[in-house]
Amino acid sequence: MPVTLRIFTEPQMGSTYESQLAIARETEALGFDAFFRSDHYLTMGELPGAPGPTDSWVTLAGLARETSTVRLGTLVTSATFRLPGPLAIAVAEVDAMSGGRVELGLGAGWFDREHTAYGIPFPSTGERFERLEDQLAIVTGLWTTPEGETFSYEGRHYTVADSPALPKPAQRPRPPIIVGGWGAKRTPRLAAAYADEFNVAFGPVEAVPERIATVTAACETAGRDPATMTWSVAATVCCGADEAEVERRAAAIGQAPDQLRKGGVAGTVSEVVDRLGAYAEAGAQRVYLQVLDTADLDHLRLIAADVMPAVS
Repeated sequence: MPVTLRIFTEPQMGSTYESQLAIARETEALGFDAFFRSDHYLTMGELPGAPGPTDSWVTLAGLARETSTVRLGTLVTSATFRLPGPLAIAVAEVDAMSGGRVELGLGAGWFDREHTAYGIPFPSTGERFERLEDQLAIVTGLWTTPEGETFSYEGRHYTVADSPALPKPAQRPRPPIIVGGWGAKRTPRLAAAYADEFNVAFGPVEAVPERIATVTAACETAGRDPATMTWSVAATVCCGADEAEVERRAAAIGQAPDQLRKGGVAGTVSEVVDRLGAYAEAGAQRVYLQVLDTADLDHLRLIAADVMPAVS
């Protein structure tokens, strides 16, 4: 089964706008399907994260004007970071700036320390999921309200009254929505109600069929055809032309090759092809390759030249 490859970066680990532009342009030139970035304000682990975070939607607005064909999006924007109305406006505007190439990954948020570091309220898990549901309803409702009509919504945490529901995104009826996660009940239900794509992030191949089955059941309960859902995974990539190159790239991101092989898409070209094939057999139609060393553009070139033709 073929699988589509997307590039996924973590700019909070220390990427400037210029470095993100360089990798986005290379992603486009090499024929990858999309360039995605995380939406975080603080680095994880021991790295200092200098020069500091870049705002995802400000960055994507710039990239929208400096690329032409590659799709752009977040994996994922946290519902705690932005109010739903302004988020809908911002994403619609970036979609228009890109000519209709934007996708919105939206999640409940999980990293409490980045919230306290930048003065962002961090409610309980239950409240964060309630806010996520309100946000999904409001963002999609604003986008799909016919022009000339108004949109109203009364939720647990957000109420919208007689909104003109403008601006509209370039994509109609709306940009694709991505939902993911490991929750057993709330996440599948929200995905069935609002998402065009469900993402299984950083899990073993063996877990993918179970997650797909759970969301499929939620779709059927909601009266939705599960065939309308796109299934994707995200995994760290570390590919080398030989073992020495694998070890060099693993060292550059502070990880061990064996650990990367166990939990990511890692190894020589043949190993990476085999792992992507296993994800495809498990049901994934799309793989987000998490690239942690954004300065290593030769890494993307190797994957594009030797891996992509074998899996697409």
